[in-house]
Amino acid sequence: MGLRTITSRMVALPYENVDTDQIIPARFLKTTERSGMGKLLFHDWRYDPAGNPRPDFILNRPEIAGAAILLAGNNFGCGSSREHAPWALADFGFRAIISTSFADIFRNNCLKNGILPVLVGRAVHQELFALAAADPNAEVTIDLEDQTLSHPNGLRAEFPIDAFSKKCLIEGVDDMGYLLGQLRRITEYEERLLK
Repeated sequence: MGLRTITSRMVALPYENVDTDQIIPARFLKTTERSGMGKLLFHDWRYDPAGNPRPDFILNRPEIAGAAILLAGNNFGCGSSREHAPWALADFGFRAIISTSFADIFRNNCLKNGILPVLVGRAVHQELFALAAADPNAEVTIDLEDQTLSHPNGLRAEFPIDAFSKKCLIEGVDDMGYLLGQLRRITEYEERLLK
């Protein structure tokens, strides 16, 4: 499923320096199955030691159901590299994450797993958090083709993304899917070389 435009409410998670062990604890990394990882997202924040949902944690609130955009604090996804983190975010339903900074490996893992990391400046970041606090139902639009984030109140910001990652997200393929899509051209090229 390709990604061109997302219009959604934001789930505001204002914590800074959220590492991958907070996104998904290491004890859940024994699986290579992506399905079902969403229930483990922010596990130690979402559930008490007995496994009961904490009603005050934002991901447990019914009003965020269906939200596809996570508004995260600064330096999101830092710490050790684990591809399970974007798996859990994607399985929960997030298609984009907005922050002022991402750990490089986490950012790349997101891109390879169909999640758009949207990098914004501090002023826009603060405005988005204020918007989410004032109206939890406020929706923003992320347009990947134009590389913009906007809200009807006039907020508009551009964000960077490399051309290859953008193409893969729009086409709904990962690196391998893109390569396999080029197989005919690769084969033709190799045949020309061997003549």
